[in-house]
Amino acid sequence: MRLTGTAQRLTIIVGDSGLWRHKPLFSEIVHRAREAGLAGATVLHGIEGFGATSRIHTSRLLSLSEDLPVVIVIVDSHERIRGFLPQLEEMVTEGLVILDDCEVIRYVGTSPDGVGGGHAPLDSPGVDR
Repeated sequence: MRLTGTAQRLTIIVGDSGLWRHKPLFSEIVHRAREAGLAGATVLHGIEGFGATSRIHTSRLLSLSEDLPVVIVIVDSHERIRGFLPQLEEMVTEGLVILDDCEVIRYVGTSPDGVGGGHAPLDSPGVDR
């Protein structure tokens, strides 16, 4: 799969103890992103943070390490990201969802058979947003 050009980055920050129908919320988001055909998703596990409640969660204190931050990052076209947002609306009841524009410089993967993929550029050259 190949992406280049103008894109949108979707960042979701939730606690690692968040669940969706008895499964980790971050895992459900990744699986739904894959089912929606999005370019990819990455989950990063934070070691410390605080959110809307201002309560610090850290891996340094055993008593507060049960809900560490998890960041899910997804990059794809504006249209595909916007089309995915209603699913997040349903699942993310606590946390932060951020959208920002970005430019993909290089993103190349391989197909399941190990041969280079071929995803068309996100935007046609010269198209103004």
